[in-house]
Amino acid sequence: MDVFTASDGAAIAYRDEGAGRPLVLLHGLMANSAFFEPQRALVDGFRVILIDLRGHGRTARGDTPPTVARLADDVAELARALDLRNALVVGWSLGASVLWRLLTGPASERFAGAVVVDMTPCVQNDGDWTLGLDRDHCDARGQALAEDFPAFAATAGAAIFAQPLDDRTEPMARWSAAEFVRADAGAVASLWGSLVAEDFRGALGRIGQPTLVVHGAHSHLYDAATAAHIVAALPNGRDMQFDRSGHSPHLEQPERFNRALRDFAASLPPVHTSELTF
Repeated sequence: MDVFTASDGAAIAYRDEGAGRPLVLLHGLMANSAFFEPQRALVDGFRVILIDLRGHGRTARGDTPPTVARLADDVAELARALDLRNALVVGWSLGASVLWRLLTGPASERFAGAVVVDMTPCVQNDGDWTLGLDRDHCDARGQALAEDFPAFAATAGAAIFAQPLDDRTEPMARWSAAEFVRADAGAVASLWGSLVAEDFRGALGRIGQPTLVVHGAHSHLYDAATAAHIVAALPNGRDMQFDRSGHSPHLEQPERFNRALRDFAASLPPVHTSELTF
């Protein structure tokens, strides 16, 4: 993998391969860029850019506790360094929150479209909001992260697939659990706190890029109502449900997911690259 030096001196690991419309893939909490291995097949038509976010994979957490905003800054700075234009950005779980930060900031003009994978715009339920996780659930996750990170991470890694596991997904779950445990516990705890504090509900209406909202019918975190809310709030959103998937449709149904990316990218209008300012 290559290394990009962020504005605060942190070394961000990434992979840049293929040619065509840039496809930026942002992984979930405790995962890493290897969770998009099936999407590397898209190098035949895209410039595929895989990033290990801070505290994940080959990227260290840095000198200060990472936040969603800092991760978005990293991606924005990398997009500028690589001079990405007309890009399609895919954000899975945590990566979707990073995506929403990107598309409501100055780097937005570098992106022609977005794909949100199984995420809510507001993680913690409050008042009338019930499309995230209840406060007790959020608090319990934070406590488990602090008390026994390896046990929590292993369980969370196995849970991203539709249950019960079958002969195909059971080895994937074992691999995912082991990869989750490798994440930096301090970075994960900081990012979990940042995720719980974020609220993108009011920001969705400002995202002009066409957005495909993907969700797994058997996700243990978010349901079809969450995806429907996002689509309704976006100026240009559409929904796609993956009937045999849990929280990770890109891993569980990769052929359909990749085909959806190709079709969605083909429907995007080009961006006026001559007017880029970021």
